[in-house]
Amino acid sequence: MTLARRRIRGSGADYWPGFVDAMASLLLVLVFLLSVFMITQFLLANDLAGQKDTLSKLEAQIAELSDLLSLEKSRKSALETRLGTLSDTLDQLRQNNAELSGSLEKAENVARERAGRIASLKSDLSAAGAENAAVLARIELLNQQIAALRRQLASLQAALEASETRDKTAREEIKDLGARLNAALARQVRRLERYRSEFFGRLRDILSKRSDIQIVGDRFIFQSEVLFAKGDAALNADGRREIDKLAAALNKLAGEIPDDINWVLRVDGHTDKDPIATPEFPSNWELSTARAISVVRHLIADGVAPRRLVAAGFGEFQPLDPEDTPAAFRRNRRIELKLTER
Repeated sequence: MTLARRRIRGSGADYWPGFVDAMASLLLVLVFLLSVFMITQFLLANDLAGQKDTLSKLEAQIAELSDLLSLEKSRKSALETRLGTLSDTLDQLRQNNAELSGSLEKAENVARERAGRIASLKSDLSAAGAENAAVLARIELLNQQIAALRRQLASLQAALEASETRDKTAREEIKDLGARLNAALARQVRRLERYRSEFFGRLRDILSKRSDIQIVGDRFIFQSEVLFAKGDAALNADGRREIDKLAAALNKLAGEIPDDINWVLRVDGHTDKDPIATPEFPSNWELSTARAISVVRHLIADGVAPRRLVAAGFGEFQPLDPEDTPAAFRRNRRIELKLTER
């Protein structure tokens, strides 16, 4: 510092050495402060590490104490539960003791009653000895009655066997009679089949040769347009002429069929599935039935016996053609005639 001042005095304007000295002094101060700060940080770090270790130990102790507390609580709960169970058991034992006391008292009363009954039975036993001979006599009589019943049972068994033999014979006769009846029915069916073929043959000859009147299997089929107007159940003029021809053939055949063949002509009305809802015909059921009845009434008017006629209506539920086409609808609108046995 003195040297610097001397230089300043000698040169008059040289400030640099003083500045260097000031900077060196400042650097020394900074180094000192940094050293103090590092030492302080080191000491604080050591102190903090020690506190963390202490805190960890304290937390471990707290956890251990918590476990011990939980264990004690569990033991306390178990002890309380056991104490409750023991208390209930004690109450039950007290109740059982009271019941046993009552039972013991009842048993003593029963014992006294039984002692009295034993004394009474001994008295009765001495009296029963006198009745023993009468009982033996009654047993002998019962044995004789049992022997008589066994003889009756043997007689009934023989009668049952005879009845079973008669029943077996009767079943065989019924079986034979059934076979004969089936054979007779088959003969009747064959006879009716012959007259049905003859009837249909005559119808082929006398009815108009039209495509809308045909025979399918054992049924004679009129398309509805031959007999009725659409949606109507009254026979038209053409339909009445055709039914008149049918009635003539049927009346002629009726005189040829033997009386023992119980035949009928069934008239079935069918419609298509086009719905109808009029005051007269609320549905196709009513329309098909009304048409069948119209044919039957006209046949009766032509002299056919009513007991030989049956009218039925099937609505649209028995179609010949399931398609939804005008041609299919036309085929399904029909009147079917079938000569059959009642």
